[in-house]
Amino acid sequence: MKNIDLLKKNFSLLVVIAGALIASISLFSSGLPPTHDGEYHTVRFQQFYKVLESGILYPRWAPDFNNGFGIPLFNYVYPLPNYIASFFHFLGFSFIDSFKLNMIFASFVGAIFFYLWARLFWKDLGAIISSILYTFSPYHFVDIYVRGSVGEVWSLALFPGLLWSFTEFSNRQSRIFFVVSSVILSLLVLSHNILALLFFIFFISYCLFLSIRQKNKIEYFKNLILILFIGLGLSSPFWLPALFESKYATGLQIFDLKQHFPEIYQLVIPSWGYGFSGKEIQNQMSFQIGVVNILVVLLSFLVLIRYKKNRILLTFFLVWFLAAIFLMTPYSSWFWDNIPFFNYFQFPWRFLSLTILIISFLGGSIVNAVSKGWMKNLFAFIFILSPILLGLGYAKAPFYHKRVDTYYLTRSNFIDGTNSPGNSFNTKWLVAIPQKRKDKFEFLRGSGSIKIGNIKPQSYKLMINAKENSQIIINTAYFPGWISFIDGKKKEVDNYNGRILIRIPSGMHEVELIFFDTSVRIASYTYFFISVLLLAFLGRKSIIGIMRK
Repeated sequence: MKNIDLLKKNFSLLVVIAGALIASISLFSSGLPPTHDGEYHTVRFQQFYKVLESGILYPRWAPDFNNGFGIPLFNYVYPLPNYIASFFHFLGFSFIDSFKLNMIFASFVGAIFFYLWARLFWKDLGAIISSILYTFSPYHFVDIYVRGSVGEVWSLALFPGLLWSFTEFSNRQSRIFFVVSSVILSLLVLSHNILALLFFIFFISYCLFLSIRQKNKIEYFKNLILILFIGLGLSSPFWLPALFESKYATGLQIFDLKQHFPEIYQLVIPSWGYGFSGKEIQNQMSFQIGVVNILVVLLSFLVLIRYKKNRILLTFFLVWFLAAIFLMTPYSSWFWDNIPFFNYFQFPWRFLSLTILIISFLGGSIVNAVSKGWMKNLFAFIFILSPILLGLGYAKAPFYHKRVDTYYLTRSNFIDGTNSPGNSFNTKWLVAIPQKRKDKFEFLRGSGSIKIGNIKPQSYKLMINAKENSQIIINTAYFPGWISFIDGKKKEVDNYNGRILIRIPSGMHEVELIFFDTSVRIASYTYFFISVLLLAFLGRKSIIGIMRK
C-alpha cells in the first residue's frame, strides 16, 4: 500500500524521467555519434583528464595539441563537461562513453528541473507538458545528435534549475534556495559561457518581473545582488581569465554571424539534417521551432486574449519569444552590428535555446486554461504524446562510429592542431601551427647537454650542463604564466618566435619550468574563495534552520 501511495505521489516525476529516457536512449548504443563537435570533445576530455591526473585541480593547458607545443585551451573553454567526463573516466568509462553520458545525464537533469520550475506555476499536469515539450523540442535534439554541443546541452539542463530555485527563493525567502540558486548560477556559467550570457540576460529580466509582487523590494534586490556575486564568484576561475586574457589568444571570433541568419520559413517548416549552418552551404542544419511548439505559441496568444488570469506572466514570456525570433532573422542586423557583445553569441540561431525554454513554459499554461474534466485530460494527453511522437525521428543519430578512444587520440587531425575549428585558441605569438620538433629542449646558442628529469603537463624538470653562457629553446608555446627556476631562483622566460626561451649561465644547473597563475588568475581564485566562504556561512545558517524545524 505504501508503495502504491509512493508511486501515485511521484507519478508525474516518473513520467518526466521516462520522457528523458526515451529522448536519450539512442545514446546507449556503442560507438560515437557523428556530431559536429563530439570528436573534438572526446580528445579534449583526454587532455583535461591528463592534466587533472597530474595534480592540477584547474587545468588550463592542453600539452599535446599544437604539434606538441601545447595551447592554453582550457583557459578559454567551459570546464564543467570536462570535469564530468573526467569523473566518468575515473570510474572506468571511455572518453567516448563519457561524452555520451554527459548528454544522457544532462537530458535527465534538464527534464526534472523544468518540471520543478513549471510546477510552481502550472501544477503537476502543466509541469509534465512543459517538461516534455522542452525535452522533445527539435533544437534540443539538434544540440545532442547533430551538433554534439555538450556544453550547450548542460546549459539547457541547468538554466531551468536556476529559474526554479530562484522562483522558490522569491516565494519563500528560504536560505536553502538562496544557496541552491548561487550554485546553479555558477554551474551554468561553467557549462557554456556563450549560452550563459544569453540566459543571464533573460534571468535578470525574469528577476525584475518577479520583483513586482515582492513586498520588501529592497531586501529582494539585496539578496539578488548577493546571489549574482556568489554565483559569478564560484565560476570566476573560468570566466575572469577567459575574459581578461582573451587578448593573448587568436581565433576566438572566427565566424561571420551574418552567414548564419536562418530564414523565417526555416524556423516554421519542419526540416532535418546533419550538416552545418551557413548561407554558403545552404544551411544544412535544422532551425525549426517545431510543429507542436508553434501550436503552443498560437494557443498562448489565444489564452492571453480570453483569460485574465496570468495575463502579465504570459505577456512577459510572449514578448521575449517575439524578441528572440526577431533577433534570429536578418531584419535584426543593426542590433548585431551596433549592440556591444552581440557578436559574442556567434550564431543568431543560438536564440533557439531561449525560444524552446519560453515555448515549453507556455505549454503548461494551456492545459490550465481549459475547464476541468475530460477536455482538460484530452488536451494534456495531446500535448504530452504529440511532442514525443513527432520528436522520435530526431532523437537518434544517423549511425554510430564503432571506434575506441585511441582512434581519435592518435589521429593528427585531432591532436596536431588546436583541436578547434579554424585552429582557434592558439597563442598570439605563434603565427601558425608550428612544425613538430624531435626534441622538446634545444640549444639555440651555446652548447652542452640536457638531461630530462620529470615531465608533467604543466611543468618540466631538467638538468642542464652548459659549456658556456647559453640560450635554450623550450618547444612549448609561449604564454603568460610560464616561469623558470634556475637553481631555485625565479627567472622570467623570454619569447622567441612564439616559443619559450631561457638563458643559462655556464656550468651545471637544475632548471624547472612551471605554468603558474597570472595576477588575473590569482584574482579569480581569490574571488572564488570569498564566494565559497560566503556560501558556507549562509549554507550553515540554512542547515541549522532546517534542523530546528
